[in-house]
Amino acid sequence: MQPIPFDPQSFFKRFTWEHHGSTLGIVYHAHGIDWTELALPYAEHLVGDPASGIIASGPILTLLDQATSSAVWLKRGGFLPHATLDLRIDYLRAATPGRTVIGRGECYRLTKSVAFVRGTAHDGDPDDPLAHVAGTFMVTRMPAGVAA
Repeated sequence: MQPIPFDPQSFFKRFTWEHHGSTLGIVYHAHGIDWTELALPYAEHLVGDPASGIIASGPILTLLDQATSSAVWLKRGGFLPHATLDLRIDYLRAATPGRTVIGRGECYRLTKSVAFVRGTAHDGDPDDPLAHVAGTFMVTRMPAGVAA
């Protein structure tokens, strides 16, 4: 199977149809050769507790899931199927109401069958993260030219 070229900026811009990420408002922010940053702008429909105005944890998990998944496509050299085996998130603190949350996912190791990922979410200061994530994705065979 040949990979479909993958550019996170174009990918997230192109998906204007209704899917989980677009419904939440997730958009592209930045990327490198094995990492992706996505943004979750603050919105009232994301608030879990109206009294506090704090974004619920679910949208932040989705943000990090999509950022780490995109990082796997970058590391694999294109859009190829993979499935989440494990994704663990540790919430460190609540997001500040009114602020955009940035989620960064990195694929730091790739084998013939597993992609290892990690990431963080913050609302303005990467040194004061909201959450950490670590996980694995099951990958299918590697495309020609990509070392595992």
